[in-house]
Amino acid sequence: MSLLTDKQQEELRLALLDYLHTNGLEKTFTALQSEAGLAQYSADGKQKYSGLLEKKWTSIIRLQRKIMEQETKIGQLEEELSKAPTRRTTDTADWIPRPPHKHNLAGHRSPITRVAFHPVFSILASASEDATIKIWDYESGTFERTLKGHTKSVQDIAWDAKGGLLVSCAADLSVKLWDAQADYQCIKTLHGHDHSVSSVAFSPSGDFIISASRDRTIKVWAVDTGYCVKTFTGHLDWVRRAIVSADGRLIASCANDQTIIIWDFATGEAKTELRGHEHVVESIAFAPVAAYPYIKALAGNQQNGLSDPPPPGTHLLSCSRDKTIRLWDTTTGQQLHTFTGHDNWVRDVLAHPNGRYIFSVSDDKSLRCWDLQQSGRCARSLTDAHAHFITCMAVPPGGNVPVLATGGVDCGVRIWPCS
Repeated sequence: MSLLTDKQQEELRLALLDYLHTNGLEKTFTALQSEAGLAQYSADGKQKYSGLLEKKWTSIIRLQRKIMEQETKIGQLEEELSKAPTRRTTDTADWIPRPPHKHNLAGHRSPITRVAFHPVFSILASASEDATIKIWDYESGTFERTLKGHTKSVQDIAWDAKGGLLVSCAADLSVKLWDAQADYQCIKTLHGHDHSVSSVAFSPSGDFIISASRDRTIKVWAVDTGYCVKTFTGHLDWVRRAIVSADGRLIASCANDQTIIIWDFATGEAKTELRGHEHVVESIAFAPVAAYPYIKALAGNQQNGLSDPPPPGTHLLSCSRDKTIRLWDTTTGQQLHTFTGHDNWVRDVLAHPNGRYIFSVSDDKSLRCWDLQQSGRCARSLTDAHAHFITCMAVPPGGNVPVLATGGVDCGVRIWPCS
């Protein structure tokens, strides 16, 4: 029984015919064409099967070479490991980015707006003002493919929890859904916003998409139907970002009106409004539950009365054009700490998945790491991490892979090793 489908078998035979014809092996060509009954073969070189055999053969050779190189590296590492002295296993909470960067992923023609790690594989997606999304292998630094469909700047991208779907939004007023398991085909385009869509995120269940827009609204879309099921209004200006808590209870949004609003996902009620920033709030991120012990120690008596342990979504990080990063209690609306040190707009912020560190990037071209265990001091600053403003960053979900990606106005994506 053949391992190939009928269609694959036909493509293989056509590719063999193409190879025989191209190389002048006419007798064999005629015999195979007659026996296989492939009268529809075309020799114009424009068919899908034209040159396919050579491409497959060279791909196999490249893969064999790559396997041999990896086996050699594994052997060398095993030898080094066998000679290494026994020591305590490093706590994964200890890793932070270190220079120099491992890869500079070049290919976009305009500034990078967002980077997002695949939750399972060594894949990184990048969005750009050039209206495209690019897919990379971040371990090897190789380019995989370009996704085209948006007609204006792609503002944000996000994977669902399993990595089967990628969602994107753009200044063309649309949200698009891409199927990573079907060759990244665009399977849905969602219309409903009246202005540039600046942010997208999946709910933890993967059943909903949350989008934020310059039209001042936040919308919730059903993934299966593509219909908008809820619209949240309350901001007075461009909503920059909307994110969902790990348990799916809360949505947090930030805007040009210098506020952050915490919403009840189920009811759409605005539960808390966080005020304190003195300029546009560029980005926000929920602190993981693993960070709560560090936050409790940092905040001290400001947290009296909170349940122990607090639920996901209790603490939020924000960054602003006022050059600061702020830590909030979303339940009480209290500002617990302000991180200062950047010399220009702070464009993105996130917490290390294991809780101890906060990462931030800025128009001052630096990537900074803040240590919650050490009173929130700046533990490391990578100055000139990009040649121009740094717009975004990401770490792999779960924190098990010690790597961080940044994107900038210099059109490059940089992969930073962490230790």
